[in-house]
Amino acid sequence: MWHGIEGHDDVVERFRQALARGRLAHTFLFVGPEGVGKRTFAKKLAQALLCQKSPPSEGGARGGDVLDPCEKCPACLQVAAGSHPDLIQIARPEEKSSLPVELFIGSREKRGQEGLCHELALKPFMGGRRIAIIDDADDLAIEGANALLKTLEEPPPQSVLILIGTSEQRQLPTIRSRCQVVYFRPLPEDVLARLIQQQEIAATAEEARRLARFAGGSLTAARELADPALWEFRSSFLADLATIGKASVALSAKVTAFVGEAGKEAPRRRARARQVLAFAEDFFRQLLRTTSGLALEGDDVLRKAVERASAAGPGAEAAAAGAERCLDALEHIDRNASVDTALCCWADDLGRIAATGQPLPPIA
Repeated sequence: MWHGIEGHDDVVERFRQALARGRLAHTFLFVGPEGVGKRTFAKKLAQALLCQKSPPSEGGARGGDVLDPCEKCPACLQVAAGSHPDLIQIARPEEKSSLPVELFIGSREKRGQEGLCHELALKPFMGGRRIAIIDDADDLAIEGANALLKTLEEPPPQSVLILIGTSEQRQLPTIRSRCQVVYFRPLPEDVLARLIQQQEIAATAEEARRLARFAGGSLTAARELADPALWEFRSSFLADLATIGKASVALSAKVTAFVGEAGKEAPRRRARARQVLAFAEDFFRQLLRTTSGLALEGDDVLRKAVERASAAGPGAEAAAAGAERCLDALEHIDRNASVDTALCCWADDLGRIAATGQPLPPIA
């Protein structure tokens, strides 16, 4: 564990070695699931690079103290508070769907005289580096990417630029090709369960383990899953999945209504849709285990629903097709497809798979 950050020791070692060899790159793209520690890592890395008491020594590293901020000097305290003059941080405003170009090159009145690109090019005020962190890189539009392009191609001396996103594929090719990609894996289930308890997201160890099982290694997902309404819905939802061949239209209406209750904001509705689809994918995965002669994993609610569906006689092929269709729907949601349309098509396809006991025919 590196300064309270768990599950990413391999990434820490990568940066330690780069500094020890004097080969730290200028631009990085951090990618991985939401809620696994990418932002926390980026900020701690900035703290280590700007630390006044234990600054990293590129090419002449002093062994174990490489990349270990003291966390007590003025620079470390300013980074922690978000007020260090050599650290620039930007993120997508809540009311915007993408990162505004003004964040990179300034307003029309002061174009080129303010914004991230201008600020990163300035000489360091306190330390030997200027560091910029761009959050929500998934929402970098073409206009913003073009504004950033020259900075990526010709980074200022002693600068470090970190972009944070969820997937390499969601980045524009012009951005992706000019960054060193750093992959952050989902947190191990036992680590996540411990963090869930430490942050009081769950009241008991049993509840923490349940959330960790469904959260996919993401602390953000665990927080979202802590909603009691979600688990109340899951009980009836899994029962409906067991007989979906007879009621796909009703299930579609039920799911879209429940997702709509999350609010009008698109991010909340998408988050809830992903939760529902994850429950469904787990159901079909366990149904596949049962039809393949393997032991069923899960709680009593899931077990009863799977046993009821299994009694109806769907084969392993149909169960696998159901799981695959859930994963397809999750991908559509992540690509900003209409939530209601994606869920309606998903439910209709599941009904067809259940009714025929066969995978869907390929699209011509």
